[in-house]
Parts: sequence; structure tokens; C-alpha cells
Amino acid sequence: MGNPLLTFWYRLLGADARAPETEPSRGAAATEQATATVFLVLRRMRPPLIVLVVIFAVSVLGLMLIPGQDPSGERRPLGLLHAFYVMSYTATTIGFGEIPYPYTEQQRLWLTLCIFLTVVGWAYAIGTLLALLQDRAFRRAVALQRFARSVARLREPFWLMAGQGQTGRLLGDSLDALRRRFVVVDTSEARIAELDTRSYHSDVPGLVGDPRNPGHLIAAGLRHPHCAGVLALAEDDRTNFAVTVTAALLRPDLPVVARTLSRRVADRMKAFGGPTVINPFDVFGERLRLALQAPAGYQLIQWLTALPGDTIPGRSAQVAAGRWVVCGYGRFGQELTADLRRSGLEVTVVDQGTTTSDDPSVIRTEAPEDEVMALADVGTAVGLIAANDDDVTNLALVAAARRANPSLFLVARQNVRSSDPLFAAQGADLVVVPAEVVAHEVLAHLGSPVLFHLLRDIGTRGEAWAEDVVERLEALCGRGALLTWQVELTPERAGALMPWLRTGRARLGDLVRSPDDREVPIAAVPLVVVRGSGRVITPDDDFVLAPGDEIFLAGQPAARQELENVFVDEATREYVLHGREVPSGWLWRTLTPRPGARVPG
Repeated sequence: MGNPLLTFWYRLLGADARAPETEPSRGAAATEQATATVFLVLRRMRPPLIVLVVIFAVSVLGLMLIPGQDPSGERRPLGLLHAFYVMSYTATTIGFGEIPYPYTEQQRLWLTLCIFLTVVGWAYAIGTLLALLQDRAFRRAVALQRFARSVARLREPFWLMAGQGQTGRLLGDSLDALRRRFVVVDTSEARIAELDTRSYHSDVPGLVGDPRNPGHLIAAGLRHPHCAGVLALAEDDRTNFAVTVTAALLRPDLPVVARTLSRRVADRMKAFGGPTVINPFDVFGERLRLALQAPAGYQLIQWLTALPGDTIPGRSAQVAAGRWVVCGYGRFGQELTADLRRSGLEVTVVDQGTTTSDDPSVIRTEAPEDEVMALADVGTAVGLIAANDDDVTNLALVAAARRANPSLFLVARQNVRSSDPLFAAQGADLVVVPAEVVAHEVLAHLGSPVLFHLLRDIGTRGEAWAEDVVERLEALCGRGALLTWQVELTPERAGALMPWLRTGRARLGDLVRSPDDREVPIAAVPLVVVRGSGRVITPDDDFVLAPGDEIFLAGQPAARQELENVFVDEATREYVLHGREVPSGWLWRTLTPRPGARVPG
């Protein structure tokens, strides 16, 4: 910036005038934002500043032209310095007095006029300044600049979240509980303001902006070296598609997770860089089939992907084969109907006038819920799904279905989190919250690729296997929230274990013993061992580990710390692996004789 005035204002507003050489794009973006703010200030404040300058100039000129008088009666005109000094303390209402001599009547009359002129000038300038501070464009420009500076100061990995709806809030709470940083761009002022009121462990930078605007995404750290990835979670498919395209073109190396309700949009997204696309209706359709055919497998998936703080979900009874009733034929109802029919189940669809589908098999009616149950003949059905996008309607359908057939397996769609008490009191067998489905899937994707593949594999492992894993997790970890993590048996991460691993007798069961009592396992279950391109699911205690293996575990947070202690502490490692008591301090190791050493005396 060659303009000295722009440079002054740019530095005054707190921006760094020199962009880091290693980050030219971010420096250029910050410079552009600061320059826009400066120009806006100068453009709005130019008229009142000109008025003040003119008033000062005329006032000073008048004092210089009106002669004064010294005590001897001689005429003494004021010089430029004295005239400017007098106007400075007069216009600022300080009022030091009449200098260098008492004023004449003409001078006092001129100063009286100058006082009123400067009052008008200051009132005009202050009013314009206050109006500028309330101006939406100015506040947005300042907020954008402050947001860009806070993002630029981040020195740890963070996720760029585009959209802070129900899914974004759930995922934000989960990321914060896992001590992961994130920044948010959303069009809603209320949602961004809510970030300051939530009890997060660290500040969350938020911008009221349009995620479809590439400039806003760049300000949010899209080109930041510590940006770990992009989460496109807006409630509008077009916005998520625009975010996906922007990330693919500007940062093709970043992972992108996008939410959509349209298969067409999902296909368009996958054409740009291969992002992970999550359709909550598709995901729940697959999970519903698993819940009906393998309740233990569904319970295991829900527990492994639970949000931080969630306990083990309940397990429903296996549903007998028979006819299902789907009430509501929007996109969610259509997806579930297609999934159920692909499973070979008979489905009766009832639509209460909420969609315009031309499917002739759909029963269309605007009758009350009890008459809907009669039209769908729920007395001979085995299950009912209330799939409308209105929570009150779904609650009424579940209540009517229970009255018509108490043995029905009831599935209800919950659209907003605030309806939690109502659905809990209703007692449906299965409740689906699309926002939670997406949050679960995103956390699974962010957690580990091993977990992501394991979730896809659970449905093929069989119900007996899933029941056994759930029982092992309950026995070792209780019914509380689970933590999943991955350890790498490499020289860089577990160098002290290499001699033990190379013996060919490194049993998995010996590694997961408790440091307090090696006869008791830690509160964690090894779920997968990755060796090269192969995976061993739920290995037993006799599985022999080798250098380079990766172990994926699920358990309590304390178990992770206990396992880390085996990697870094010699005394803990010797006791857990070999049962030998080794002094933990340097002094005790020095004073304790080694095995086989001669004792003096």
C-alpha cells in the first residue's frame, strides 16, 4: 500500500501491514479486507472532517486578521501559532484564557461566533461517527477483519465448518469435547452470537457470512496451513455444493465432508475431488435395516459413534418379517420405503397431503390419524414409520398407531432437538434425528479410517459376533460413553517396545494389562489390528503383535492414558509386559543392585 494515509489507518486498525512471505494469499486477503475497512471509514467521515477543517481554517484566519491590543494601547495582531493555539483549546472546550493579552470586543465577538461554529462542526462529526458505528456494512467489515485476524493466529489444527444449524451445533459440541478446534461461517447472526454463550473450552471464531462466498471461506482459514479439513453442514444443498467446489479448487489436498439430502447433488459433489458425502436419509435407511434384522449390530454402531457423553443405547427386539406402514412420502419416506422394499419387505405408504409424488401405490388422505391407521390396516402390520417433517404430526401418528396395534414396532422421525422430552415420553422403539445421524457419521469419519471401515463391516459379521463385542465392552468399560483411539507400534511412536515386538512372542493380551494389577485388563477392547493392507477384527489375547502394527481400541479415557504410560515409562512397561518390579526413579535405580551383581561385604 503506497498511500501513507491508508498505511496509517491500516496499522491503526490492528492489521499487520506486511504479509508473511510463507502465506502470500492470506496476507493479500487480510490487506484487501483492511483496505476496504479504511476506505469505508474515510468515505463516511470525509464530509464532517472537511467541515471541521474549514471551520478551523476560517476561525484561525479571522483571529489573525482582527488586531488585538497590548496593555500600552498598541495594536498587536495574533500570529499563526497563537491563533491556532487559541482555536485548539477553544474548539475542544478547554478554555485556557485570553492570550497573549486580553481580547478586544471585536476578538471576543469573533471567538463567540467560532465557538458556535465548532460546536456545530463537532456535533456533525460525532453524529456521523456514531452513525458509522451502527452501519451494518461497517460492522460487517470490521467483524470480517477481526475474524480473519483471529483465524490467522491459530497455531493448531482446526476444522472449517460451513453452516451452524442443528448438525453444526451437535458436531461443534462434540469437537470441543474432544479438544479439537474449529471455526464457523454461517449466514445467521443469532447462530454466530450463540458461539460466545456456549461453554466451549476455547474461543470459537465465527463469521456472519455466506459460505458460498470464496472470500469468506478464505478469511475463515481455507488456505491456512493448519486447516485440517472442511465440513459443509449447511441446511441448503446448494450451499454445501458451493463449499465443496470451492474447497476442491482452492485446497484440493484438504479432506471435505459434506451433507446433502439429494442423490443428484451428491453425485455432483463427488465429481470434485472425491469428498465424503453424507445423506442422513440414506444412512438411516441402511441403519434401520440393520436395527430390524440385527439389533445388537445396530447397538454397537450407535455406541461406537455416540456423541461425547452419550451412554450405551438401548437394544430393541428383533422384528418379525411382515408388512410395514410408512406415513409421509417426502424424501425421507421415499428413501426408507425403497430401503425396506430392497430388503424384501412389503410396504404400505400413506401420505397426508404433504407431497406431490405421482406413485399410484401411495394412499393419499387428509383424514385424522385414527382413520389413517384404519386405511393402512395397521392391525396386520408389524411396524410403522412416522416420516413427516413435522414433529407434532409424527407424535400424533405414533400415538394413534399404538392405540390401533400395541404390538407395532414404532419408528419416529424427530426434526428438532427441542422435541426430545416429547419423543422420550412417547416411547417409540426407534427415533431418528437427521442432525444426529450426520453428526455421528462425521465423527466416525474424523475419528479414524479404521473405524469408518469397521462400521461398514459390522453388518456382515453376524448378530452373535456383535452381541459378544457389546458384552465385552460392557464388562470392561461399563455402560458409559466410549472413547475410540488408535496406537501405532512404530519406532517413532513406540520405540521402547521394539525389542519386545521383535521376539515373536508379543501377545496382545500382555500389552493391555492394567499398570496397577497386571492380572486385570485395562478398560478397553482392541477392535481391529491393522497389518499392512490387512485387518484382523476383534483379535484375541493370544494374537502376536509385530512392529508396524496399528491397534484400534474402544474404552474409557483412563485406559488410553494407562496404555500411553506403557509406551513412555520404563517401570510401567516392565511390570505390564513381564511382571518385573523396576524402580521408577533415577536414585532408586542407582541404589538398587542389578540382578546378578555382587553385593559388597
